[in-house]
Amino acid sequence: MKKMISMVCAAAMMMSLTACGGQSTASDTTTASGSAAAETAAETAVETEKEAVGASDKLVVYTSMPEAVANAIIDGYHEQTGVEVEVVVASGGELLTRIDSEKENPLGDVMMSGTISNVKNVSDLFADYQTENEDAVMDSMKNTEGNLTRLDVIGSVLIVNNELIGDMEITGYQDLLNPELKGKIAMADPNKSSSAWEHVVNMLYAMGDGDPEQGWEYVEAFCAQLDGKLLGGSSAAYKGVPDGEYTVGLTSEGSAANQISAGANVSIVHMTEGVIFSGDGVFMIKGCKNEENAKSFLDYCTSLETQTMMNDSLNCRTVRTDVPESSTLLSMDKINTIEVDQDFIAEQKSEWMNKFTDIYMDLQ
Repeated sequence: MKKMISMVCAAAMMMSLTACGGQSTASDTTTASGSAAAETAAETAVETEKEAVGASDKLVVYTSMPEAVANAIIDGYHEQTGVEVEVVVASGGELLTRIDSEKENPLGDVMMSGTISNVKNVSDLFADYQTENEDAVMDSMKNTEGNLTRLDVIGSVLIVNNELIGDMEITGYQDLLNPELKGKIAMADPNKSSSAWEHVVNMLYAMGDGDPEQGWEYVEAFCAQLDGKLLGGSSAAYKGVPDGEYTVGLTSEGSAANQISAGANVSIVHMTEGVIFSGDGVFMIKGCKNEENAKSFLDYCTSLETQTMMNDSLNCRTVRTDVPESSTLLSMDKINTIEVDQDFIAEQKSEWMNKFTDIYMDLQ
């Protein structure tokens, strides 16, 4: 049974929105032609899964993932366990603020999506848990911190409207300084969007030739090109380009690829100056009310079955070593990648975020 995710705006951040599962059970999916024995077997399987994940039949997931990706993962978990899932959707920054404000009485159980560099300096909001699949996770994506499980590998890219771009060539960040693009570039506020924050980091390293302090000159020139437009969330960037509101946008690889899969006339550009690939995570909220279900959800997200589905159908690069490289995304060996120290970035986050905001505001 299809379960929809409700969108949350900033004004309604304190509302809890029921989005997935409802009162559905595994027997809802049984066809009229199915036998009584098959129905009984399905119900028994669900009850067994429920016993395995604990007495509660509820899970509250906070997420900033694209709707299609979040729905596919959550639907699969509900169908496997019968657990009713409530979903709150907002930008990564808004969700972290909410989790912090609720830490004395957590209303959520899991945060799904949030790049490691965006959450590392507030990781005390999350509880320690190593999934049962950690041994299969590639070394660069292992949960060495104890409470930061990686869900997939994301890279920063540009998404380009093929009709609006005309004869203009865009191969990387430098091309975004073309005067013809002023006011036509979609970027979310990095204070609210994990993908936008990743782009700030990426451009600092890429345009600073490996030294982020040397990248600020470019950031200032880039901010002038935005012409006073910073968008409220990640989806406004990757949807605004296919919709024709902007010629080019700064987004994550999977979000851009999903637009192409949906039929949008857009292209993905992996910046020639270099691309940083980071872990996007799924985290158990400290003190959550449905801890056993939260643990089982993290196990489900990192399982071979789920990672294969995400890799093959959702344009998500897997964190596992036993899942073949995506056939729909550009091979990693064809991308100019930049290696960074995530601990250093986490230490610099507040300073860099404030500096970016000051530069942007001074141009208004």
